[in-house]
Amino acid sequence: MRNVELRQLRYFLAVAEELHFGRAASRLLIAGPSLSQQIKALERDLGVPLFARDRRTVALTSAGAALVPEVRALLERADELQRHARQLSGSRPVRIGYVNWLPPDLSARTAGVAQLYVDAWVVPSHQQAARVADGSLDLAVCWVRKNDLAQLGLTARLIGADRLYAVAVGTDTSPVRAKDIAVLVDDDVTSWQSWNDYAEEFAEDTGAVVRRIHNGAITGPAFFDHVRVCTTPVLNSPKGQTTPLPPDLVRRPVIDPEVLWTWSLVRHTDEVRADVIAAAEAIAAGAGDLRPARDGVWLPADDPWRALRG
Repeated sequence: MRNVELRQLRYFLAVAEELHFGRAASRLLIAGPSLSQQIKALERDLGVPLFARDRRTVALTSAGAALVPEVRALLERADELQRHARQLSGSRPVRIGYVNWLPPDLSARTAGVAQLYVDAWVVPSHQQAARVADGSLDLAVCWVRKNDLAQLGLTARLIGADRLYAVAVGTDTSPVRAKDIAVLVDDDVTSWQSWNDYAEEFAEDTGAVVRRIHNGAITGPAFFDHVRVCTTPVLNSPKGQTTPLPPDLVRRPVIDPEVLWTWSLVRHTDEVRADVIAAAEAIAAGAGDLRPARDGVWLPADDPWRALRG
């Protein structure tokens, strides 16, 4: 049996408490299929079935029920150990994760404040936030909602905002109204959950058309192929903001409303390490006075910066 991961035990406990894979996945901010796969892997590694499930119900097996108090005690001890380690350790680098954007002057902002280690594992926003929550990162730059912060025990500072634009075929670069564009939503919720949530809410609020895809073409050459077959301009995602366009495509500003994507720096609400707190403050202070919410701008309803009026 290989080593069982604490993350899998947290997943097991969430399902045991909810007795519903969908609710547990929502609580953990991961995709349902991923949660199911992790539970099956845990059952395989432990050598016992933990849940009896059919299409309608989920129930603990006798082995699963017996393990719940032991797993809960183990996770509580792990959390206590992690808190203690944070208090004792001031020598290791402050670990920061990101999705695809970091402040270009990140090193300058933290010079003399903390030793910063930029984690190379680039994963979606919801996973970066979850990594801060489970302690595998100290900080992360990601898109986050107020509900995510509350569920994961995180606090956030606004450090950036991207104005999203539409991509279209032809030479017309004039502004286009939000209701006259399309937005792509991918079936792969493991990779695109954050974007999908954002895109679907945007479409519902503005009247933009949702086009569902299954090939990961939210960015890259495959995204450009989708634009070429669409009859309307297509909203570009934050991951595509700096990608050069092919010569047959153009960038068009989106208006009525403008569309913003915010970048937050998140850390544990109960963080006690002085260097982590100092690094977070230095990074956020370097962002200046950002106020993304203003007339004519769209932000999701649960965006923590919606109340920051310009």
